[in-house]
Amino acid sequence: MKPLIIVGGGLAGSEAAWQAAQRGINVKLFEMRPDVQTGAHVGPNLAELVCSNSLGSNLPDRAPGLLKNELRQMGSLLIKCADETAIPAGGALAVDRGNFSALVTNQLKEHKNIEIIREEVKNIPDDHSVIIASGPLTSASLSNELVVMTGQDNLYFFDAISPVVEVDSINMDIAFRASRYGRGEQEDGDYINCPLNEDEYNIFVDALSDAKRISLKSFEIQLQAGVKAGMHTFFEGCLPVEILAQRGKDTLAYGPMRPVGLTDPRTGRWPHAVIQLRQDNLAGTLYNLVGFQTNLTFSEQKRVFGMIPGLTHAEFARFGQMHRNTFIFSPALLRSTLQFIERDNLFFAGQITGVEGYAGNIATGLLAGWNAARYMKGETVLELPGTTISGALCYYITHASAADFQPMKANFGILPSLEGIRGGRRNKRKRMAAYAQRSLETLSSFLDEIKINDTKCA
Repeated sequence: MKPLIIVGGGLAGSEAAWQAAQRGINVKLFEMRPDVQTGAHVGPNLAELVCSNSLGSNLPDRAPGLLKNELRQMGSLLIKCADETAIPAGGALAVDRGNFSALVTNQLKEHKNIEIIREEVKNIPDDHSVIIASGPLTSASLSNELVVMTGQDNLYFFDAISPVVEVDSINMDIAFRASRYGRGEQEDGDYINCPLNEDEYNIFVDALSDAKRISLKSFEIQLQAGVKAGMHTFFEGCLPVEILAQRGKDTLAYGPMRPVGLTDPRTGRWPHAVIQLRQDNLAGTLYNLVGFQTNLTFSEQKRVFGMIPGLTHAEFARFGQMHRNTFIFSPALLRSTLQFIERDNLFFAGQITGVEGYAGNIATGLLAGWNAARYMKGETVLELPGTTISGALCYYITHASAADFQPMKANFGILPSLEGIRGGRRNKRKRMAAYAQRSLETLSSFLDEIKINDTKCA
């Protein structure tokens, strides 16, 4: 049997490689870095987290937390690695970026069925089973190949990364440690909070709105002659903070700068607005600005973010930046099994399918790895139950309407409705808990039926 070719060593590709290898399939995992860089990655390791070091909520009755519990139940390698490299982040699962990607890389390197090849794939092999998990920063050559193969333009939007500062440069006479409503893991709080009064907030928003930005043209992919470029749009779930600022004076105060549940010890009250910083590495020497993705020039970031109380003399370990995210029009191209509609042995996984969020990418990699292995062994490929978050995500990206298809994160809104529980704020927590219970019970029965948990390494 020929080996399975996996293109891309990000979250989805790494998970897919592990899952297929665990099922006795020989895997060739291709990753073009470090020979070919993306403009957003900084290291050579697999599964590098580019935008944030947080995988989102870890609470069992939240959609992102439920998705992680589903992945734990399905034996995800990457969620296991995330749990092992976790750092304090309140109710979220955040990791030390370097330790996480190093652990994933070592696990894959040591697997007897996986060969990691540092080489760019420019064409999709037609004589092997293949998983395309090249991610949002797919190279120009492969992106062009996909456009030609699918007969459709690539869609792409612009995503953004938050800045990271050195903790010793934060003025803790102004900033304070706390988690919202005291829900953190650490006694003094998991986040550093920079409070702003109303005047400080208004001045900051005005400066942010007027600040100079980097031209988007420097991030556009240059397709080969004769291939029409796709749409350039911002993804609503990851808008640059300066774009939010222009939507209205109060937008940030009700968004990433909302002060609820955070009491300033200097005043004994909630501030008018607050900027939270989350630990970015295990040593606790670096912190990122939560929700502050940006496309400002580096000099403007230093000037404008320096206006934040507590960050006047902040030293930036990494400035925020924009990067192009590529994804295919999955509703017309993929089945719920993540197979290409015109080729049974070609699978897609990760952000290129239109799934958003780290855990969502891992989930599609897991399913693609399972199904590629099952296809190669002559077994029936799987569709995950639609009442699970992982199954609902795969269903959404392959069945959404053309009019409003955008990348989708885990949320309860994509699940089939529950009977017997009314809507409204009063019943929200009860409803979320019921969704979680239904999902995990359904998944348990599904796994028992197909005997996934009994699969042995070849």
